[in-house]
Amino acid sequence: MSYAPPNTPLSILHADHEILVVDKPSGLLSVPGKGPELADCLLTRLQAVYPETLLVHRLDRDTSGVMVFALTPHAQRHLGLQFEKRQVRKIYVARIVDWPNRPNQRVDHENGRTAQTEWKVLKRGDGETRVRLSPKTGRSHQLRVHMLALGHPVLGDPFYASGAARDHPRLMLHSETLRLRHPDGGKGLTFRAAPPF
Repeated sequence: MSYAPPNTPLSILHADHEILVVDKPSGLLSVPGKGPELADCLLTRLQAVYPETLLVHRLDRDTSGVMVFALTPHAQRHLGLQFEKRQVRKIYVARIVDWPNRPNQRVDHENGRTAQTEWKVLKRGDGETRVRLSPKTGRSHQLRVHMLALGHPVLGDPFYASGAARDHPRLMLHSETLRLRHPDGGKGLTFRAAPPF
């Protein structure tokens, strides 16, 4: 699959002397990939405007939504520890397949790493359901794999959905809310970007 990131303007939700919060579009890498054809990413676009921008966390290329970046090494350490200690509250919205036939599942209690996601149905539709997802851990593709394991893959997922569920213009997964403590003083802050779907 070729990389054709969207050419949309930066959507800055908040900027101050320590942090930068943005609404990442679907289809754009968070950080550069391997090779010059994967150099265009949210981090480099931000660094063109805010040269001091430092990475704190990532979202998958096809996931949209709220991301926080640090503007100082102190902020990067402070925010990094909040993510590491699972003190940051993340809420996602997804549109998932609503079908009765669940795929085969495999749970590996011996070699698997612990991953936990809370979920809540927001709205049922014709052949699909909108859910709110709150990851308690931060594993790669965690939300997508958990929805698949429940028998309801995320619509438009190029890795885990199949058939008609895969045929969507984008991955229907969005980081809607991010709650964290500000690195300068520890004040609790909540940032939100409405899902574009």
